[in-house]
Amino acid sequence: MNTFESKEYRLERDYVGEVQIAAGKLYGVNSVRGFDNLTVSSLTVAHYAAFRNAFAQCKWAAALANLDSGVLASEQCSAIVQACKDVIDGQCDDSLIVDLLEGSGGTSTNMNFNEVIANRAQQVMGHPAGSYQIIHPNDHVNISQSTNDVYPAAMKIATYAMFGPLITEVMKLAKQFDQKAEQFADVLHLGRTCLQDAQPMRLGQLFSGYASLTHRLAAELLNVRDKLRTLPLGGTAIGTGFGAPPAYRAFAFAHLEAITGIEYQAPSNPFDAMQNMDVFSRVSAELRTCSASLAKVASDLTVLSSGPVGGIGELTLPEAQAGSSIMPGKVNPVLPMSMIQLSFAVIGNDVAVAQAVQYGELEINHFEPVVASRVFDSITLLTNGIQRFREKCVAGITADVARNEQHLTESMAVATALVPTLGYAQVSKLARQSVAQGRSLLTILEESGILSRAEAMAAIDKASYPVFAN
Repeated sequence: MNTFESKEYRLERDYVGEVQIAAGKLYGVNSVRGFDNLTVSSLTVAHYAAFRNAFAQCKWAAALANLDSGVLASEQCSAIVQACKDVIDGQCDDSLIVDLLEGSGGTSTNMNFNEVIANRAQQVMGHPAGSYQIIHPNDHVNISQSTNDVYPAAMKIATYAMFGPLITEVMKLAKQFDQKAEQFADVLHLGRTCLQDAQPMRLGQLFSGYASLTHRLAAELLNVRDKLRTLPLGGTAIGTGFGAPPAYRAFAFAHLEAITGIEYQAPSNPFDAMQNMDVFSRVSAELRTCSASLAKVASDLTVLSSGPVGGIGELTLPEAQAGSSIMPGKVNPVLPMSMIQLSFAVIGNDVAVAQAVQYGELEINHFEPVVASRVFDSITLLTNGIQRFREKCVAGITADVARNEQHLTESMAVATALVPTLGYAQVSKLARQSVAQGRSLLTILEESGILSRAEAMAAIDKASYPVFAN
């Protein structure tokens, strides 16, 4: 394949023609074709370290499995393994040039890794990049594999790895909400439905709901993450396993577990594993659910902290930055706003994933690159966004206890708490009197001698606790 080499560049040829490759670069002609034809974004296949590492781990496990199967020499295997380690260390990132969103169905990505690993392995063995006489991208690095089984396997391995930090952040947020629920446990609060005064409750109960939701989100992320452990590795092009030695798949999975520390497994039906990407619909849907649920919480915090004079003002969020370039002193709830905006992006990503999963054809799905890019983006947005939301917003939330109590006691919501004591008809009459006169129900009760303020507050206090056991 290599026809010429100088200090500045080397030439490589394929059936399309020759290309110049800068000296010192480890990619080859297939990578250049993928770069020239399919670069549409600013992200390369090396952008997400987890994806880069996952591809190298697959090639590493494959080399060892091919050695075990007797189709790869020991020296070649050792050089390929070292090259894979160098890729994982980030030493070859500048040669991983193919766009993450390339449209070749993953072939350009796979060949970029094959060429980089082959050329690095050649150097390890004392041979120049581009010669391919000792280690060839297809004949040695890609032996017993195809793009169709390696790419989706690497996608799953990378997604599994990226879920770890995300789940940790969601769990930390849940514990932060637990702390706030305890901190605000005794603060009387006006519960609202349809943005109208509803019933007495405790502010801690509101935050306990947020905590319970977030714990559940973490549990569901853990559950869907486990579905990523089934890999199509060894199915080669369409699921028959043609092109790989009979024992290759078992060897590959054993080595992959040793390399990653994760017990990945072969599918019960290799054709299903090649044809369908429904697991990524579930993964993306859970990411969407997580983002949408936390956006709802963020919206609540925005409403409850609105003001400081013209809004509800029952919560105070940490002041993060100036809120206006024209209105002096204005501070906006930028962290909750960021969480809401983030959810828009994740929901959009989920739509793209659903479309790509739907449009797989026959034996494979060739839209894996867009699924990878959108899922990785969603995970990254959520991991970073949740961390900042927790650290810079939720952790520092304080409550205006007096304002919370004032809004409750001056609202119609206290009427519900008095029904067990006074009956619906009498409370309804007094409530309408409160509205007509523009005076609080508690004042009218006390002035009329029906209930003292202390008695009314005792009823409100009782109504603010759940009637069922936790």
